[in-house]
Amino acid sequence: MTPDSTLNFAILGAGMVADYHRAAIAAAAGQGARLAAVGHYDPARFTEISQRFGAPAKHFAELLADPAVDALCICTPSGLHAQQTVAAARAGKHVLVEKPMALSVADADAMIAACRENNVRLGVCLQRRAEPLFRRVHDAIHAGDLGDIILGVVSMPYHRDEAYYAQAEWRGSWALDGGGALMNQGIHIIDLLVWCLGDPLEVAAFADGRYRSVEIEDTAGALARFANGALATITATVAAEPGFPHRLEFYGTAGGIQIEGESVLRWTLADPRKATVEPWPVATEQVDAGMAGDPRGISSSGHVAILKDFIAGIRSGADPGIDGIEGRRSLSAILALYAAANL
Repeated sequence: MTPDSTLNFAILGAGMVADYHRAAIAAAAGQGARLAAVGHYDPARFTEISQRFGAPAKHFAELLADPAVDALCICTPSGLHAQQTVAAARAGKHVLVEKPMALSVADADAMIAACRENNVRLGVCLQRRAEPLFRRVHDAIHAGDLGDIILGVVSMPYHRDEAYYAQAEWRGSWALDGGGALMNQGIHIIDLLVWCLGDPLEVAAFADGRYRSVEIEDTAGALARFANGALATITATVAAEPGFPHRLEFYGTAGGIQIEGESVLRWTLADPRKATVEPWPVATEQVDAGMAGDPRGISSSGHVAILKDFIAGIRSGADPGIDGIEGRRSLSAILALYAAANL
């Protein structure tokens, strides 16, 4: 593939998140990205989907057999990600898969192996890592600006009503959704915690489903310990109406950072003169709840950055910044929390 050749994408799935991938593909047109098709299981919807996306709708098997399709964005229910990724890799297609990449570590490993064996790139949409704010937080922690990290805090008081789960039969099921407040809503913030502090060595957790008529947990609380001895608390729910911004906090022996939503409330260092990373500006207005009350309340900028990095990897032959190995980390952490909570 030449640096200026067209890179034909197909989106598998036509739900809410597929719109973010469509926008990202359009934003990456300058890198040669083009939406060539949309995959769906129901031919009765092909006309409507084609009109909505401006690209022909096809069965998954047709996408795999089409030599013009270079890469697939997998936006289907989570329980389908593994088998679809493996099939796409075997068909020679690069894969950008939504979170969580799979519902088991074994399936994640099978996805990674299939893409390696077939020399195609695998990327995972954990797009908050691509946002400039969180990249700067990560860099500051790893540069030692906060000293030795002592505590991490994740709080996600979200709201998803019964109508949200009634949109599709797979929502709220262990088999296809894979989990609730932690796996579905919480994975992005837990991923940031793991990215910044490392993989947890020990976890303890409680989780329950008390407020929503679905199989999965609607509320959870956990404690994690990391290699350097740092502790982190994780609390999450989808029953806090109307939904409140998540909080991500890091505290060390030389400072702390408090983030609410996508805004910094405090970035305080014991000795600012020793900072190697410039602190992010502190918010001057009240933080909007964003996706806490509405899953569409997120910017497309993260998906755009992830897709552009994915394209760069395809063209260079390198793995994207958030590849299968990185995508596996937050999945493994959340599965450990579920095991600790006896779910």
